[in-house]
Amino acid sequence: KELTPEQIQQQNERESLMAVTEWLQKHFTNNLYNHIDGKTIGMSYFAHRGFREDIIKKFQLGYAIDKRDTYTQEALKNGFKLEYLEKTGITIVKDNNYVIDRFHGRAIFPIHSISGKVIGFGGRAIKKDDQVKYQNSPESDIYHKSQIVYGIYFAKNAIIRERKCYIVEGYADVISMVQAGIENIVAPCGTALTVEQIRLLRRIIPST
Repeated sequence: KELTPEQIQQQNERESLMAVTEWLQKHFTNNLYNHIDGKTIGMSYFAHRGFREDIIKKFQLGYAIDKRDTYTQEALKNGFKLEYLEKTGITIVKDNNYVIDRFHGRAIFPIHSISGKVIGFGGRAIKKDDQVKYQNSPESDIYHKSQIVYGIYFAKNAIIRERKCYIVEGYADVISMVQAGIENIVAPCGTALTVEQIRLLRRIIPST
């Protein structure tokens, strides 16, 4: 079926948003291993949670430098448009194009689609005086928190194999359980469990 011009434009925009989130995941992961703050602050947080390095790599965890607009400016230098940075929600744009990194100073948990694409992020506060424990990606054209569950890409094969799925509260719970050997496990993305999320899991779990 031939796509309409509107559908082509929508598809192109989704691809542009995905390119932004894919680049940013790599940026966050690079910080964790190669930036002094990532190694001393970000990695220390994950070590405190008891995460092994192989698990950190598996889930593509990362760290956002604790400065106002570090990754936004880096993204702009790499040719990404501010329009798409704002549409994905990773950058907050205020009056006079004053920009703020939504996740600055946080441990980063990328959120993957069922096919493995990075579609959003969860940012965990590390500083004790931070009043907001989790900062999550807002709704966008590629991320709808009511329709996806955290960890689904890594859990889908185990869900099919085990013919069941466990649901826990948060990102760290999923990672801890996978590290312990329980792979058919997911968590809602910053919201109560929804009908759409249950339908997603039901499509994966084989019929009895």
